[in-house]
Amino acid sequence: MKRVKSKSVVRNIILVAVILGFIITQVVGSMRKAVAIVVCITALISAYIFITYRFINKKSFYNKSFNASLPALAIITAAIILTIQSNVVVSLGMVGALSIVRFRTAIKDPLDIAFLFWAIGAGIILAAGMIPLAVIGSVSIGLILLVFVNQKSHTYPYMVVLNCVNHDAEVQAKEFLQKNVVRTTVKSKSAVKGAVEMNIEVRLKEDNTDFINVLSEMPGVNSAVIVSYNGDYMG
Repeated sequence: MKRVKSKSVVRNIILVAVILGFIITQVVGSMRKAVAIVVCITALISAYIFITYRFINKKSFYNKSFNASLPALAIITAAIILTIQSNVVVSLGMVGALSIVRFRTAIKDPLDIAFLFWAIGAGIILAAGMIPLAVIGSVSIGLILLVFVNQKSHTYPYMVVLNCVNHDAEVQAKEFLQKNVVRTTVKSKSAVKGAVEMNIEVRLKEDNTDFINVLSEMPGVNSAVIVSYNGDYMG
């Protein structure tokens, strides 16, 4: 069902591009046919960016509104650059208008920043008339992202939150973890009277977390929690 929706969105983008190109060609004549070509190619590359983002994020949290904004961003950027090129007065007014725009939405994933720059860069390059560079560059960027982002790791990262009653229980729990995981790294540790709490990064060869049940039943261990971990730690 999601694949059908993605295909319909891409089809709508291409359809709008064709209609806009036809209208521009008929209204302004042959002198502005280059603008229509740029708009059509920008829409096609925007659809390619849309599909790439959707495919890369199909197994993680997918931001539908962000992905939908990427094609619009590329086309808007191309339209702005084309306007600036055609009229110096308009370009000065555009600079003044855009200087008051402030973006306050925090982007947490660095990959989203890469897609933003990709969409903006594609629009600028196409509006500058360097169509082969935009096409080759976009195809290359998409292939690179698909290859490197979807690479499977040989180990599975997790974070173990361990709460023990004393130091002896802590030592036994750490020894148990070292025997059952590939690697352990203590990220943080806090100790108060009668309790020791640690955040430990662990790496597993297999996506099997049954050992945490045994760890929680060990003497002196109050609780043991394991959560998925992507490598970013805020401690």
